[in-house]
Amino acid sequence: MQEQTIIIADDHPLFRDALRQAVTGMEGQHAIVEAGDFTAARAAATDHPDADIMLLDLAMPGVSGFSGLMALRAEFASLPIVIISATDDATTIRRALELGASGFISKSSGIEDIRSSIQTVLAGDIATPENYRDGHEQDPDVADLIHRLHTLTPQQSRVLTMLGEGLLNKQIAYELGVSEATIKAHVSAILLKLNVDSRTQAVIQLGKINMAMVA
Repeated sequence: MQEQTIIIADDHPLFRDALRQAVTGMEGQHAIVEAGDFTAARAAATDHPDADIMLLDLAMPGVSGFSGLMALRAEFASLPIVIISATDDATTIRRALELGASGFISKSSGIEDIRSSIQTVLAGDIATPENYRDGHEQDPDVADLIHRLHTLTPQQSRVLTMLGEGLLNKQIAYELGVSEATIKAHVSAILLKLNVDSRTQAVIQLGKINMAMVA
């Protein structure tokens, strides 16, 4: 069996240990790459383009709420990402899945449940907590926003998350290795797709999907 690469991105060493324990108890060979903040998580995904799965803490230092998931989904479209969170209400789980997560693991889960969820995603399926019942978004504005976010191109999604981090156009251009004029064009397209008039309003819209989260 070919070795599988698993990225564990969580800022709590004890929980990283628990995730590592879950992985090492699975059949087969696994290379584990650890990251303690969002920058390290992104670097791990960049350095391991053939990684099989990323376990991503929803409350990682360096990023706000679902913005980290959106940024990684935009940049590493083929990497399955499983959200790990202590906030495990139905709304948070549903929004994570709608924004591209391949699964959701509650931090209250036992080692066997964590291991089972990881194996489910590695097998190509979606993993959710046992008591989760799928449903529709209760907030019509958020449902519309998520639909609009899905219309963004991967590069536009990256630009939007960087806007959310407070970066200026020239800073985003430098990070992405493109011209400032290209970034301005992306921002204009983002505003049009999100039906807002300014980058400030776009950032406010981005923040709406995090409102259900308390941690």
